[in-house]
Amino acid sequence: METDTATRWLTDAEQCAWRTHLDVSRLLMHQLEKDLQPFGLTNNDYEILVNLSESENHRMRMSDLATATLQSKSRLSHQITRMEAAGLVRRENCESDRRGLYAVLTDEGLETMRKVAPHHVASVREHFIDLLSPTSLTALRDSLGPVAEHLRGNRGKI
Repeated sequence: METDTATRWLTDAEQCAWRTHLDVSRLLMHQLEKDLQPFGLTNNDYEILVNLSESENHRMRMSDLATATLQSKSRLSHQITRMEAAGLVRRENCESDRRGLYAVLTDEGLETMRKVAPHHVASVREHFIDLLSPTSLTALRDSLGPVAEHLRGNRGKI
């Protein structure tokens, strides 16, 4: 392989940190998804339910929900169709914009959130939070905060 002298290759320590991050991200998301399966939910389903449950009147414009969940409008539409069939959400027309649609959390969706959230939090604690000291959690937040802010600033460029 030809070496590009302008490339700032990762040091061994940087590569180890990067690969550890990738491993933890994949393994943790896999475990959280596995722990949602008994409730018939995926991580994407749960993220949508959380966003809607925390929104005013338990509803969001589909375009805003797509942005919040980092999904394309097309992918989100398919996801919402599946969740509608399960009775968790419904679509409503936007009065001020005929082309706009809202995703709305149904009573069944809200009840599902109330039932699943304690299990999800327990899973997050078991597989992440409780494995780290308060000092490590603070250091992790302080370390990853600038990365998150940088990436949020680049969201329109993706």
